[in-house]
Amino acid sequence: MKISLLLTAILLYTALILQIHAQAIDKVTFFESDSILHAKLSTNIGKLVQSRLKPEYIPATFSCTMPDSNISEKVRIIARGNMRRKTCSLPPVKINFHNETSPVFNTLGSLKLVSGCFLNDYGDQLVLKEYLIYKIYNLLTEKSFHVRLLDLSLEDENGKRKPSSQHAFLIEDEKALAKRNECKAVSYAQINPGYADRSQMNLVSIFEYMIGNTDYGFTVNHNTILIQSKADSTSKPFIVPYDFDYSGLVNADYAVPAEGIEIDNVRQRYYMGFLITPNELNNVIAIFNNQKDKIYSLINNFQLLTEKNRKDIIYYLDDFYKTINNNREAKNIFVNGSRKA
Repeated sequence: MKISLLLTAILLYTALILQIHAQAIDKVTFFESDSILHAKLSTNIGKLVQSRLKPEYIPATFSCTMPDSNISEKVRIIARGNMRRKTCSLPPVKINFHNETSPVFNTLGSLKLVSGCFLNDYGDQLVLKEYLIYKIYNLLTEKSFHVRLLDLSLEDENGKRKPSSQHAFLIEDEKALAKRNECKAVSYAQINPGYADRSQMNLVSIFEYMIGNTDYGFTVNHNTILIQSKADSTSKPFIVPYDFDYSGLVNADYAVPAEGIEIDNVRQRYYMGFLITPNELNNVIAIFNNQKDKIYSLINNFQLLTEKNRKDIIYYLDDFYKTINNNREAKNIFVNGSRKA
């Protein structure tokens, strides 16, 4: 009798484990989807706000509607970021799905959630513009972070604050990004420009110029990560950028140029890349020109942005494309004007 009960328990446990694994989200296909995920994050909003200066994990519930089911799981969240954590209405968070209480989303690990700094239409448009930048960069290289757009409801589990709704997006974690590219994530306190893969570094530099972003740094890994080929441990790592809310393309009212940069505002472009040869420059420019139609189509068809904002982005990028296709101007900015060390 005891053996029969034990066998039954083992079978039930095995069936439960198999069921959990069968339901688990595939983190690659999750981020490949362009559909908007309708989701709700419920937590103690007051405690989250209080923790912004001294972040700590607090319990939350993440619920969403998937194609074949409605899912609600217990997760943990923690306030993150620098400026936005200190000044936004609600701090941005990182969601830790790697818990026994979140079997379906467990495979996603720990993900950054980018939400609005302001809980209004203006803040919503800023989030959508930053999301669009990630999608634009996806068109230029696969060595880029994938993102998933959410229609997110924020709910205070204590009922002390009114529920709010906004767009937000989840950013793929760096291990998943590296694995997609048959790489591994690596970290160094500092790197010199000769250490990283040149072609990728040049692409990142001109992309950051394209969107008008100076809030990054190669040598100190500021808003960049490094991934390296698994097959060749002697190969130079690839630079992958992230965090674009200080860019001129987003044009947030809180954004300012990096210290020491001689421009008045983030709408002015400033090239921060290292020495690049004319031949290397031509190779990178070809990438941008080859993807121009897809980039413009992506922007024009992104109906969640207002028509005014879509036109403004196109106008801003028109100036970039005019620059890179003027040989004299492009050489003056990217070759003669580049940093030498």
